[in-house]
Amino acid sequence: MEELQDDYKVPILNMENLKVLSPLGRGAKGVVFLVRNEASGDGELLALKAISRASIAKKAKNKESDGDEYRRVWLEQEVLRRCQHPLLPKLRGVLSTESIVGYAIDYCPGRDLNYLRKKQTEKMFSDDLIRFYAAELILALEYLHGLGIVYRDLKPENVMIQENGHLMLVDFDLSAKLSPKPPSKPSITPPSTKPATNSNSKPNPPPTKKKKRRLFSSFYTCFVPPISAHDSVHPAESVNSVDSVSKSNSFVGTEEYVSPEMIQGNGHDYAVDWWCLGVVLHEMLYGTTPFRGINRKETFYRILSMTPELVGEPTPLRDLIRRLLEKDAKQRITAPEIKGHDFFKGVDWEKVVQISRPPFIPPGRLDGDEGKDVISQQIDMEDFVQGVFKVDGDVIGDVREKERDQNFLVF
Repeated sequence: MEELQDDYKVPILNMENLKVLSPLGRGAKGVVFLVRNEASGDGELLALKAISRASIAKKAKNKESDGDEYRRVWLEQEVLRRCQHPLLPKLRGVLSTESIVGYAIDYCPGRDLNYLRKKQTEKMFSDDLIRFYAAELILALEYLHGLGIVYRDLKPENVMIQENGHLMLVDFDLSAKLSPKPPSKPSITPPSTKPATNSNSKPNPPPTKKKKRRLFSSFYTCFVPPISAHDSVHPAESVNSVDSVSKSNSFVGTEEYVSPEMIQGNGHDYAVDWWCLGVVLHEMLYGTTPFRGINRKETFYRILSMTPELVGEPTPLRDLIRRLLEKDAKQRITAPEIKGHDFFKGVDWEKVVQISRPPFIPPGRLDGDEGKDVISQQIDMEDFVQGVFKVDGDVIGDVREKERDQNFLVF
């Protein structure tokens, strides 16, 4: 394994050193594999997302794309590179061949929240379990918002459980860069990768435009396909603060979790993530999402017009869900109000990620049910990805036009 010779220090993965153990799932742009990096001393396990170069290029040629396909790939990698938080993935390496590009993060043996919920006897979580996972999701989202990233695709399938039992929010394919949201109050202080400039540990200033272009040039040359002549957007320009906006007008997401303002198309901001959190908490409490209809049209109608049924006696959790599912984004509960809500009374936000025994600790990395999914035969990653994303056939459509596949469909 080699490292790029610049400030990113992102390891470059060699296909010859990667043993593909199993496909873990697929999304709109790539296939996620469980791989063993045999070049590392301990044979580390990684979750590697492999993306077909040809399918991205084909989508990018669409006159309406405006370079959007490339921009999303760039942003997803930039988010991973910038994340320095125990509840968010770190970029462990990049892979580039003639047919695929990919990136690797730590493998989470506990799978996702949806898998864990289905293992419950009642198919639902207790209030205490919900409180712990909700608190960690709030911390992760709050951190992203502080970076100027709106997540936009919060759902149980994107919430993985790490080996230590803490959560990891994954898949930033639908994230967007907005104007950074000032933090209400630092809840944790993630470790910094660079020395602080003063005693207040203020974040380092962004690199100059010239420096940033040099770094992005070396990083993305090895990772993504070259930009064609009509794609005028430079990767650095798609993620820096200069191009940040206060709201986004994109229509993306998974239909049962989409917010009213997203459907209405009048622009949305960080409040969409708190709406999604309300849907996830409802699903954890009742076992179902609150607005699902018989089809996409009915689901959107219910999101826009229906008040969610919160069956049962009034409780702080039900009140929190109700306030998160406020249809008017301006009236929806905000991060400081969420953290101060009665449901989280007694929670020490500074120590949530330091809990040594979370409610659920997954078995060993390849023990138990997870080990049953490992395929013994060697998988050709490139052939597998090309088989899923048939460029000459029906490539999965843009999420703004078609229903999006789940990100982690277990094979």
